[in-house]
Amino acid sequence: MAEAFYITQPSSPEVPILLSVPHCGTEFPEMVKSQYKESLISSPDDTDWFVDKLYDFAPELGITMISARISRWVIDLNRNPEEKPLYSDGRLITGLCPTTTFLGEPIYKDQRKQVDPNEVQRRLSSYFFPYHHKIQELMDQLIRRHGQVLLWDCHSIRQSVPTIQKEPFPDLILGDADGTSASPGLIETTLSVLDHSRYQTRHNFPFKGGFITRHFGKPSIGQHALQLEMTKVNYMDDAEKSYNVDRASEVRTLLKSVFQKLMDQL
Repeated sequence: MAEAFYITQPSSPEVPILLSVPHCGTEFPEMVKSQYKESLISSPDDTDWFVDKLYDFAPELGITMISARISRWVIDLNRNPEEKPLYSDGRLITGLCPTTTFLGEPIYKDQRKQVDPNEVQRRLSSYFFPYHHKIQELMDQLIRRHGQVLLWDCHSIRQSVPTIQKEPFPDLILGDADGTSASPGLIETTLSVLDHSRYQTRHNFPFKGGFITRHFGKPSIGQHALQLEMTKVNYMDDAEKSYNVDRASEVRTLLKSVFQKLMDQL
C-alpha cells in the first residue's frame, strides 16, 4: 500500500504553523492504476502542480509541512468523507473519488459514473483518514508546545475553469469558511499583507475553504485554519504547464511576508 503523505520537518526552530498540500500528489496505486485512462493519468490535469515546490522555503522558517502523495483522482483529501457538497451554487464539483476531470471528462476507461462504495471505503481507510489523522496529530503537538496553531492549506487552480466560474479567477483567494475557521486577528493580518501586494485578492469567493479548512478550523480552542487558493499562472508559465522560477520567486517573497507577520502574531 502506498503511503498517503510526506512530512517535511522544520530546519529552523519550530513555529506553530502547519502547511498542508493535499492536491500535489500524482501517484496512482498499482491496484487501481490500470482502471484509469493512461493518457490522462500520465499528467493528471487537476493536480495542484508544483505547490509543494512553491512552498518549500517554509521549513527554513520553522514551519512543518504535510504533502499528499496520492492523486486527487484516487481520492480527494479536501472533500467531505460523507460526500456532502461544499458548494450549492450550480458549479461542477468533483467528488470524493472523482470519475471526471474539472471539465467533465471521464477519467476511467469504463467511463463509470461512480466508484464502488466498498472501494471508496478502502480509499478512505488507506489514504484519506491517515492524512487527516496526521494533520490532527501534528496540530495537537504544536498546540501542546506553543498554545495555539495555524493550519495553512495550500492550493492552486487554472486561471480559467468555466465549469466552476465563467470569468477567470483572481490571483489569490483567501478562504476562512466565512470567518469561522480562524480568529479575526489572523484573518485580518493575512489580508492586510495580501491586499497590499500587486496581486488581485479576494476573500471567501469563489472559494471559502474546502473540507480541511472547515473541519480543522476551531479557533475557540486555539486551532486555526486558512486556505489560500492561487491561479497557477502566478508561478507557472502562460500555458500553466511548467514552473516559472521568476514568477514563483515573487509569490514566495509575498508568502514569506505573510508567514512572518503570522508568526509574530502567534
